[in-house]
This record gives sequence, structure tokens and C-alpha cells, in this order.
Amino acid sequence: MTNFFLFASLNGFVLLPLYIQRLGGTEVEIGLVMGLYSAVGIVCQPIIGRWVDAAGRRPFMLLGVALVLASAVLATFATAVPWLVLVRALQGLGFSAFFVANYAYVIDLVPVERRGWALGIYGISGMISTALTPLFGEAIIRRFGFRPFFAVCAVLAVIAAALVWPLRERARAEARPASGWDWARAGLADLAHRHMAVTVFFGLGTGTIFAFLPTFADGLGVTTLALFYTAYAGAAMAVRVLGGRLIDTHGRSAVIVPSMFVQVAATSLLAMRGLVMHASALPALPVLAVAGLLAGGAHGFLYPGLAALVADQAPETRRGAVVGVFSAVFLVGNAGGAFVFGYVAHALGYGRMWSLLTALLLGGAGLSLRLAGEAPHPLVRA
Repeated sequence: MTNFFLFASLNGFVLLPLYIQRLGGTEVEIGLVMGLYSAVGIVCQPIIGRWVDAAGRRPFMLLGVALVLASAVLATFATAVPWLVLVRALQGLGFSAFFVANYAYVIDLVPVERRGWALGIYGISGMISTALTPLFGEAIIRRFGFRPFFAVCAVLAVIAAALVWPLRERARAEARPASGWDWARAGLADLAHRHMAVTVFFGLGTGTIFAFLPTFADGLGVTTLALFYTAYAGAAMAVRVLGGRLIDTHGRSAVIVPSMFVQVAATSLLAMRGLVMHASALPALPVLAVAGLLAGGAHGFLYPGLAALVADQAPETRRGAVVGVFSAVFLVGNAGGAFVFGYVAHALGYGRMWSLLTALLLGGAGLSLRLAGEAPHPLVRA
């Protein structure tokens, strides 16, 4: 429940591009504001992971919730794009602190042979918020405006704080913060794995879709934007509930590889519809719904599959640090998509932007083919 309410507060801000546009912002400013969230995480999460291992999970979960609450309160009073830059910076810090600590907390609780399934089920709470928050948020915005909606996001963060406060941690091995050189060397070793490169491509697709889908759909005349997010989250939850055990029983790469190609199929649909922006032969809403189903289904397997692959190789005393590196790598893709493709969309239009993204994701899917097949139950135990 804690994860649900915290991410419900954060996920409301997928609709922020519409507010930026209302304030007179361009696609470039949308990309910069939305991408800053990920950029902050890239810098902070590997560092935070190091201290989560040393100081414990709960203090950083509380810090994260407090920062998310502060960002929602600030957004309620923001009337210019520069204030929204600060909002997203606070959210990036808050998300980083909470997510790394909370993910490590969950990994501490489950055995390795059930890790992939457990991480997938854990993520469902966040996916439910992805499905519901834009749906109800869009209704609140259209009826009452953005300020009341941001106030609702603040209330959700308060509920998350109330749920985090009584949590207690399971006893675990003591860990001291590594020296600067040892920490950097270990982090570079984590980055050297091929699955980290695959994670960048996965993040690139996800970040670009979530940054520009609102304004892309608005340009197509779609007024029920929440349908995409509902389809996305519904598909992600369905594959985790119905097929989540495949991550453990068939090995990590058995679900990662096909899911990378499914993500390519999703952006291909957006590219085709974007290249015929004003054509009526290809209805916009069904295309967005199907793209949401495909992208969400891919996400449903990719995040827990890649996270389990990373956690398999992490000793107990470095779980927080490794989760921080993995999440930062994912956010590199997120931020790259928001920053770079904002300029592409502004200069060339959405059709060419989605086409270029599809080509890059196809390269990432090809790279995933080279992931080594893992045993269903990894031999390396944390």
C-alpha cells in the first residue's frame, strides 16, 4: 500500500506536459522539465544506494516521501515553467531515495528462487497507480483545474508517509559505506554487464513514450488520454500475475528478449500513426490503446526480469548500491528520451520522432539476443 500511494502521487505528474503547454511551454521545455526527474535520479541513485546499505532502508523511504510531498505542495502554487523545474528536481530526489530503499527492502524479504516473481508482484501496486491516477486525474483537471489535482497528489503523499512510519526492517548483515575509490570501482564493474546496456534501451522507450504521449495524443484530437495509461498498466499487471513465474522457472533472458521486441512493436504503431497525423483512415484512439497494451506488456516483464538479473549478482551488503546503479541506468534511458526527442519532435514532428525511436529500440532488442541464458534458479546467491 505504501508503494501504491507514493507512486499515485508521482504518477499524477505524467499529465504535467499538458500544464506546461498551457503555460506556453514548447516540446523542448516539456522534454527538459520531464527529463529532469530522471536526470536527478541518474546522479543520486547510485550514491543513495551506498548509504541505504549502511544506514538502513526506512530512513530513506521516509526522506523520499517527504520530498515528494514537498514537490506536490510546490506544484499547487507554481504558475511558471521554472517553478516546475524545481518541482521535478524534488520529485527526482524523492523518488530516488524512496525507490532504492524500498526495492532493497523487498529484495531482503524474498528468497532468490522467487525473486523475479516477487519483484513483479511488488511492482503491481505501482502499476495500479499508473492505471488509476491519470484516469481520475484527467477528470479532476477537466472539472476543477490543475491546482486541485496537485493538492490531491499532496494528500496521497501524506498517506504514504503515514504507512512508512511504522515499518521495521528485518535483521541483515552490517554494512559500512565503501571508500570513494572502492565504491566507484564496484559501480563501474556493475555497469560492464550487457544487461545494463539493454536496460538503457528499455528506459529510452519508456521515457520517450511517457514524456510525449500526452501532447502527441492531444495533437491527434484524443480527449480520453487516460485510456493509454490504463491499457499500459493493465497489460503490465496481467503479464506479471499470469506469467510472472516464468522469470524464475525459465530464466531471466527468456522473458527479456521477446519483451524488447514487443516494445519495438508498440513504438512502431505510434510511428505509423504519427506519420499520418491528419489521416482518418487510421483511428487514433484504437492505435494508442493497442500501443499501450504492447508497451505495458513489455514493461511488465522487462523491469522485474532485468532487476532480478541484477540482484542475482549482488551480495547482501551491496543490494542497495546495485539497485541504485540499475535504476540510474534505466533513468539514463528515460532522461535521454525526454531530452533528445523533445528537440527531434520540435524540429521534425512526431511521426519522424517515433520512427527514430523505433529504430534505436530495434538495436536494443538485437543486443538483448546476446544475453546469456540463465538457469531458472540462479547459482549465485545473495
